[in-house]
Amino acid sequence: MINRSRILIADDHTLVAELCKRLLEAEFNVIGVVSDGRALVRSARESKPDVVVLDIAMPVLNGLDAGRQLKLLLPAVKLVYLTMNPDVEVAAEAFRLGASGYLLKTCAAADIVLAVRDVLRGKSYMSKALPYETINFLRRQDKQLIQEDERLTERQREVLQLLAEGKVMKEVADILNMTTRTVAYHKYRMMEVLGVKSNAELVKYAVRNHVIAA
Repeated sequence: MINRSRILIADDHTLVAELCKRLLEAEFNVIGVVSDGRALVRSARESKPDVVVLDIAMPVLNGLDAGRQLKLLLPAVKLVYLTMNPDVEVAAEAFRLGASGYLLKTCAAADIVLAVRDVLRGKSYMSKALPYETINFLRRQDKQLIQEDERLTERQREVLQLLAEGKVMKEVADILNMTTRTVAYHKYRMMEVLGVKSNAELVKYAVRNHVIAA
């Protein structure tokens, strides 16, 4: 029996996830479909996929932060982003964080299969609609200024996303397995670091820096 590569899919849009599953399962072993970044990290830890096809804008934990955690947890895993976000800075950041592929959801269905094939061969893949040279230039730049995602800790970014999604502190505490007092500490520490004064400003920061979708 042929040992087929193991694929895990993460997208909060059921239709997209199911379409992606159908496209890939003829050639690969699709081992699961999850709908948020936290479930993705948990599932990947258990199933150890070869490739993860994931969206950028996902609830609970966004795709960039989930991808960052996955590469620390499973350095060999290949990440293929399938997203509506054409922002070249976001694409460059995805590659800086270890992505092997970046496709727009407007791409041809066959491109998803081609992307997975290529990354399994050690290549990178990018949607033809994206300016390759610009993204390649941006991803290779030395970061002279502190990147926005480095101003907050990983835990603070998780708390920020959940608060920006409208969850109350008790809900955040339950999801992250911490006390409400710890959530409050992270919130006010973030506000101090970022120089913001209100929940609305925190949400604006989260949208501007792609922690949550607009």
